[in-house]
Amino acid sequence: MDELKVVKSSCRMCHGGCGALVHVKDGDVVKVTGDPDSPMNKGRLCPKGAASIELLHHPDRLKYPMRRLGARGEGRWERISWDEALDSIVVKLKEIIEDLGAESIGIGQGTGRRHFDYVVRFANALGTPNWCEPGCAQCFIPRLNANMLTLGMPFVPDYFGEVHPQYVLAWGHNPLVTGPDGEIQFTLRDSIERGSKLIVVDPRLSETAQKAEIWLQLRPGTDDALALSMLNVMITEELYDREFVEEWTSGFDQLSERVERYTPEWAEEITWVPADQIRLAARTFAQAKPATLDWGVAFEHTPNCFQTARAIAMLPVLTGNIDVPGGLITGMLPMGIFPYLAERLSEDARAKRLGADEFKVLGANGVSLPMPAAHIPAMLKAMRTGEPYPVKAFLIFGSNPLVTYANPREVLESLAALDLLVVMDIFMTPTAEMADIVLPAATWLEADGVQGYPIAVDVHVFAQQRVVRLWESRQDEEVMIELARRLGLEAGTEPLEEILDRRLKGLGLSFEQLKDRGSVSVPLAYRKYEQMKMFLTPSGKVELYSSVLEGLGYDPLPYYEEPPESPLSTPELLEDYPLILITGGRVPYFFHSEHRQVPKLRRRHPDPIVQVHPETAGRLGITEGDWIWIETRRGKIRQKASLTEGIDPRVVHVEHGWWFPEEESPEHGVWTSNANLLTDNGPPYDPAMGTYQLRALLCRVYKT
Repeated sequence: MDELKVVKSSCRMCHGGCGALVHVKDGDVVKVTGDPDSPMNKGRLCPKGAASIELLHHPDRLKYPMRRLGARGEGRWERISWDEALDSIVVKLKEIIEDLGAESIGIGQGTGRRHFDYVVRFANALGTPNWCEPGCAQCFIPRLNANMLTLGMPFVPDYFGEVHPQYVLAWGHNPLVTGPDGEIQFTLRDSIERGSKLIVVDPRLSETAQKAEIWLQLRPGTDDALALSMLNVMITEELYDREFVEEWTSGFDQLSERVERYTPEWAEEITWVPADQIRLAARTFAQAKPATLDWGVAFEHTPNCFQTARAIAMLPVLTGNIDVPGGLITGMLPMGIFPYLAERLSEDARAKRLGADEFKVLGANGVSLPMPAAHIPAMLKAMRTGEPYPVKAFLIFGSNPLVTYANPREVLESLAALDLLVVMDIFMTPTAEMADIVLPAATWLEADGVQGYPIAVDVHVFAQQRVVRLWESRQDEEVMIELARRLGLEAGTEPLEEILDRRLKGLGLSFEQLKDRGSVSVPLAYRKYEQMKMFLTPSGKVELYSSVLEGLGYDPLPYYEEPPESPLSTPELLEDYPLILITGGRVPYFFHSEHRQVPKLRRRHPDPIVQVHPETAGRLGITEGDWIWIETRRGKIRQKASLTEGIDPRVVHVEHGWWFPEEESPEHGVWTSNANLLTDNGPPYDPAMGTYQLRALLCRVYKT
């Protein structure tokens, strides 16, 4: 028998990236524990990480490539070899490229996957501008682009240095439960233990809000009004950092004029947050030194999300908490920019990116931004109608659009119209059931990679390494590289390890050397803008008034806009739909639509939960544990009622990502409790990012 071997790696049961120790014996993984040497989680793992072995060994995993038999959605498959699968994909892709051009091929992926960057790289090598991921318009990328156009670079909370924040402003985020992009829950917990206090903006009394000194329970969808009123307080009461603002920002006078009308009294009527609470939060944050912003996805689910992100980002700017110990920091980027192969995409191809003409920040039309993407509703329309040109193939790596895209019935219709649908995943999902070819994906325990955390600033660089490979699973990145080779592409064909070695060159390490160490940290340097004598914007300063947005034809300053469906925008709906719906609050056991087939996790959270206030429930005859309908004008679903006083009586919250892998039908319960049956992907959209309304919708609830 082999001796027990302990391998350092990085857990990817979500996109948090906690350091992990993988215990291997006789060629199999026998235990996964947190790595005590990890600078992020220091030996701890969340429930998902602790369940990694159950995912690895799950009997229902996709084990080998399969080809569809019969009509789409019948659930009939035949096993084929990898060569058969890849060759058949390549033949069809070549036909489409020859007949219609590479832009008629779409590439899709899911939020925060290990292979995220490689999907963009493969699309560029292939010559298609049409890759997409739901988060590009609805999660993280609006915040990233808002930072890029305002400050010239991305920023994250500084939980990593010797100085911890005096106050953390957690906005639209529940960071004591979630762990996105390396900004994991353990770092905030440690910061609180060292004395950090919380100001939390959330319609729900989340786990993070329960720890707050100040909880601002706003009406869903009014984050822009709240942020603008806090800016009003800071400016009118002269609570801003005058020295930083005068030396390092541009557009302060224009911003002051813009927010003059956004008083706390004005905001109280809109947000439901009392004016005195708004003033208290603004004063507390402004006077705390240092203070930081820890923001999340919630406000990226309404069509004014980009300007909302800009307004929120200005709060730490005005208070001078930029790139200072315990504030918001920009990272060291020791690996440099990922080699996306953007230079391989011709100008003609970029001009054909679906949605880029209308949503110029999303598509990076006329502006230099990382990861320009296609607009998902435009791609779906091109699949169904051929307008403005046909999209005939869709290759999906690690995504389940029938659950995770808005308006899943339209998604179904769009996928059914394709000539080629390829899905690579760990399990047979409702989306995979629609495919022509299904490919078995590796779990994180079966894959190699390097990742900098927090993502986009790279304070720490982690190795993820393959310790086992079960059945015929392969790594998504390797499959993209092999497709590039078989297609005869001029780029994107290098071995994966060559790319990893190249990324680590600046650290003086090879991938093999990093695997031995597990991770490497780069010493933090602060106030780097002083050393550079500029921010990386056209003016060299933080652009409160954005010259780039002005040049693109957008408002250069943040503004308030009521959500298109709300008690104020559509009062005629209130009689039939009197409640405000929010979706997407995270639970610690699942990652979006993943892990519901993992026994250890599903036992902890067996059913989809809708949160309702006891007053509302009593009026409707609903009791704890009842299965109830949640209905909007788009559709209805059923979830199990949980009564809580931590939500306003006018608001209900449903969980997202639900399907039922245990159901044997090819649909796997996708039409039962899926929150996106309540949403729509139609206009109006965010003018810059193309974002549509996923929360703050109007609904009604009643017993099943």
